[in-house]
Amino acid sequence: MKTFTTVDQYIQEFEKETQERLNAIRKLILEIAPQAVESISYGMPAYKVNGKPLVYFGGYKSHIGFYATPTGHKAFEKELSKYKQGKGSVQFPLSEPLPVKLIKEIVLFRLSENQQKHQKK
Repeated sequence: MKTFTTVDQYIQEFEKETQERLNAIRKLILEIAPQAVESISYGMPAYKVNGKPLVYFGGYKSHIGFYATPTGHKAFEKELSKYKQGKGSVQFPLSEPLPVKLIKEIVLFRLSENQQKHQKK
């Protein structure tokens, strides 16, 4: 497995169609949370706000993996039920349109959750 130091390096490793989807998710996250710190964590693009994880995403052969920590997945359990899932992860198949509206709602939820926790400190 290759080691990446930037999200640009990571995204460039994929086929054009997958790159477009990864870039769309990246752009969406940074539009919603411009203060997010972008990095590579667990070998994939990761975003933190207030020093705490917001979301992660990754490209695979036949899907995009999206990781919104267990709380983000729990809050959108019904909406995500049509997708293959793991603990704290969901797979968006490359054979289907990227659910941009749903991803946006999840990122907004996680940002709000993150900010509320930070304000309590």
